[in-house]
Amino acid sequence: MRILLVEDDKVLADALSRALVQSAHAVDMVSTGEMADHALILGIYDLAILDIGLPGLSGLDVLRRLRARRSTTPVLMLTAFDTLQDRVRGLDLGADDYLAKPFDLPELEARVRALLRRGTNSTPYLEHGLLRFDTVGRRVFYEKRPLELSPRELAVLELLLMRAGRVVSKEQMVNHLYGWGDEVGDNAIEVNIYRLRKKLEPFGCEIRTVRGMGYLMDRSDAEA
Repeated sequence: MRILLVEDDKVLADALSRALVQSAHAVDMVSTGEMADHALILGIYDLAILDIGLPGLSGLDVLRRLRARRSTTPVLMLTAFDTLQDRVRGLDLGADDYLAKPFDLPELEARVRALLRRGTNSTPYLEHGLLRFDTVGRRVFYEKRPLELSPRELAVLELLLMRAGRVVSKEQMVNHLYGWGDEVGDNAIEVNIYRLRKKLEPFGCEIRTVRGMGYLMDRSDAEA
């Protein structure tokens, strides 16, 4: 999933970004409200983590502009001032959740998972035949046997499972799996697909290449 992180505290922003990347998310970071507003106009995000106390344009102003464009991107607001008035203002403007600083990282990660599931109408588990993806624990099992996948392989598999029966283009994969600062080689997607196939094919899970379009994981018999 692709996340926009808007936080002017560089130490906190770097720590949050590392944690989210380790959970197989692509993260774009900006530090001002103006930059956040511009990013949300140009980019498609699965979630925005938005600090209220930003220099210049405030987080609430960014949120107001986002909702005025009729965007339904889930927004998690962060604030150092946990007052009832702030919470009410943020929720009235269209925030989906609210977290006061300081907070524990596991709590933020749990809220991120919940908002991403809500935004994609997903469940804690994605299943494909006997293959089961635990979106909370970020683990994959086949008949209760754990499969060892890298964070990037997990992200590719999650995207394919969420869109089972539909072709996922290379451009869509790049947009969801890589942030602005990531170096994406010409064959980065092909390499990740190849590695994932090698691990899944012994269990009869096929990722098909649709020439000129992208990749497809057919719906399982149960889903069909």
